[in-house]
Amino acid sequence: MKKIVLNKEVWFQVILHIVVFIFYSFDRRNPEIKPYQYVFFLNFVSAGLVINYTLLPRFLYPGVYLKFAVYVVLVVAWVIFVEETILEKIYFPDTRGRRFLGVGYNLMSTLPTLSVLAGFKFGWDALIKQKEVKELKDSVQESELQFLKSQINPHFLFNNMNNLYSYAIEKSPRTPELIIELSGVLRYMLYECKAKYVSLSKEVEQLENFINLGRLQIEGRGTVTFSKRIAQSNFWVAPLILIVFVENALKHGSSSQTSGINIEVDIKVTANGLLYFKCSNTYKTETNTNNLDSGIGLENVKKRLSIIYPKGHTLHIKAHKKIYEVELTIDLKTSREQ
Repeated sequence: MKKIVLNKEVWFQVILHIVVFIFYSFDRRNPEIKPYQYVFFLNFVSAGLVINYTLLPRFLYPGVYLKFAVYVVLVVAWVIFVEETILEKIYFPDTRGRRFLGVGYNLMSTLPTLSVLAGFKFGWDALIKQKEVKELKDSVQESELQFLKSQINPHFLFNNMNNLYSYAIEKSPRTPELIIELSGVLRYMLYECKAKYVSLSKEVEQLENFINLGRLQIEGRGTVTFSKRIAQSNFWVAPLILIVFVENALKHGSSSQTSGINIEVDIKVTANGLLYFKCSNTYKTETNTNNLDSGIGLENVKKRLSIIYPKGHTLHIKAHKKIYEVELTIDLKTSREQ
């Protein structure tokens, strides 16, 4: 990677020096390039190389500004010295080489060229640094996402193992069915959700399997309904987002009520890629409603939404009239297959 960047920089510098030399030597009244112009320009090139590959990395970038300024002044002084005491006397002994034209005149002819050569190098380094920062930021963000997803599996498993344990204690005939449903969802979580995005159809399928687990969990104490209207399913979505809200509804709805549980899940996807998700559950006002918004799952999914869909989602959570309701909208056009 560094070799590729270095090769690009070499070509960039070569092209830059050619362009600068053309502007430096071009005279509209006499467009012919004279041999001495190559020599005079090499004096600038050598100074530019010292500034670009010694002074910039050793002093300017680490923040040693005073030393950088002093050395730049010395380099500029050296360029003027070489030009006035050596080159001018060799190529123009009877005209320009006979007298010193002054510091101001020499600075006016020296600084523009050196500024262009050094300025473009500074700009190149800034672009490379910006790219490295972006790659580092993406890497950190990806690590954070993987960590957040890794939290979901044990959180999900812990809640459902409790349900499985209660079924086993009661020797319920539904225990094998619960195990099959649970293993299917776990297989999806462990092996098919490693990418940043998964197909929408697969995510909805696993959401439905998870809801079937919920029906077994509150069997005899209420109902869980699921409706879906998907105009187009060839979109991609971040995995394990919707499941967390359903899990939260099942946990709080079933823990606060022994009967009359009502959980409704609705998902709609339009042809232009807008996903509308709604999940509501009943709860008893006697329970601590402040805990409804807490827990690893909800905080986790809020963080993931802010990272993956920073400007492509809206999330509204409210509790009113013994109903806890979540409404989520995601613009799936911002999702891409990874």
